[in-house]
Amino acid sequence: MAETRSFVFPTKKRSLTDDMDGDRHVASKKSTARYVDPEAALATSRHEFGEHGGVNMSIEASATFTVMEPETMRRMFAGELGPDRDFFIYSRHFNPTVLNLSRQMAALEGTEAAYCTASGMSAISSVLFQLCSGGGHVVASRTLYGGTHALLTHFLPRTCNITTTFVDIDNLAMVRDAIVQGKTTVLYFESVSNPTLAVANTPELCRVAHEKGVTVVVDNTFAPMVVSPARLGADVVVHSISKFISGGADIIAGAICGPSSLVNSMMNVHQGALMLLGPTMNAKVAFELSERIPHLGLRIKEHSRRALAFATRLKKMGLKVIYPGLEDHPHHALLKSIGNKEYGYGGLLCVDMETEEKANRFMNYLQNYAQFGFMAVSLGYYETLMSCSGSSTSSEMNAEEKELAGISPGLVRMSVGYIGTLEQKWSQMEKALNKMQDHGLLFNKT
Repeated sequence: MAETRSFVFPTKKRSLTDDMDGDRHVASKKSTARYVDPEAALATSRHEFGEHGGVNMSIEASATFTVMEPETMRRMFAGELGPDRDFFIYSRHFNPTVLNLSRQMAALEGTEAAYCTASGMSAISSVLFQLCSGGGHVVASRTLYGGTHALLTHFLPRTCNITTTFVDIDNLAMVRDAIVQGKTTVLYFESVSNPTLAVANTPELCRVAHEKGVTVVVDNTFAPMVVSPARLGADVVVHSISKFISGGADIIAGAICGPSSLVNSMMNVHQGALMLLGPTMNAKVAFELSERIPHLGLRIKEHSRRALAFATRLKKMGLKVIYPGLEDHPHHALLKSIGNKEYGYGGLLCVDMETEEKANRFMNYLQNYAQFGFMAVSLGYYETLMSCSGSSTSSEMNAEEKELAGISPGLVRMSVGYIGTLEQKWSQMEKALNKMQDHGLLFNKT
């Protein structure tokens, strides 16, 4: 059989007279170096209408697709016909509804293409499987989401002999020295780190990696719209859509945004990680998410506004607060310079209570005494979600790894919600803090 190609993202625009409008599946044009507002990019992306003229697209819930002529199926499997001309084989390969969401994600991140997956971890693992071969090498930030850290530390070495060197990405010399010429294929980091909220100097890290011929993969889950890594030089951007982009804490999903050549290779029927591993997004999930992306910008702005307000007030009270929007944050100026204007500094803040016991007491009072938020992992929900990272989302890391990553035992990560009024929620926060003070647990409070 001839090598199968995927035609989701054609290399040249088809004319209006071409059959079946082959340009309709293009995710977005490759961005230029000039600033592009993510909301503007979304607004100019193609709008998919319903089958009968509805303002919302129809859901293509079929697992498999029919053809009119037997010869057509052979040509599809041979790579001669594809989704760019409305020829679909099977929804694990391509699905029209999932493709629409993928186009939105590409517009959001300013990449040529994107494809959406069943979870954030499936997006991350599929990209790494596609870019790395057995015996390969990755250089990664030492501060990562615990699941990603476990994938790189334990799973990939055991199953594929793919090893990782973890580095302080603030130290460009360390990053450069860790790259092994001819062996390292990926530099991996988070735009804003989980949970320490360190901001990566994406332009400089990309420069170092590209000088060595290394592909840069950035997890932008913590900062959609706040930062656009691809516009800063990153090759691939991955997301857990389950978080801010979904906003409802009711969907598990992921996305891979990058060059059309990468996305097409990942859907190849012979060697594509997405095609062969099968982390397929359900079309009904894709439809729901595509209806939420248009108001993502409004939500991000309010998450950021409230997070800055709470961080500023908590700091004035003498608590140890970590938030990139505070001027004393070591990366405040960096994020201000590389971030997208109008979207603030993100919706997450951390309060370091020093010990796990005090962190747990604080969260208990916030949830069960003051009704400020919920003790739960994840982020981007309209209610505030809080967790003690060291014993939850970073529990896969050992004590030494947590120390190197800057994760204190008492670090409380808060995803600040926007329900209720700001002053209403602040009064609930104060109620919990006063309870802590009454029990002598806020030694630094003035």
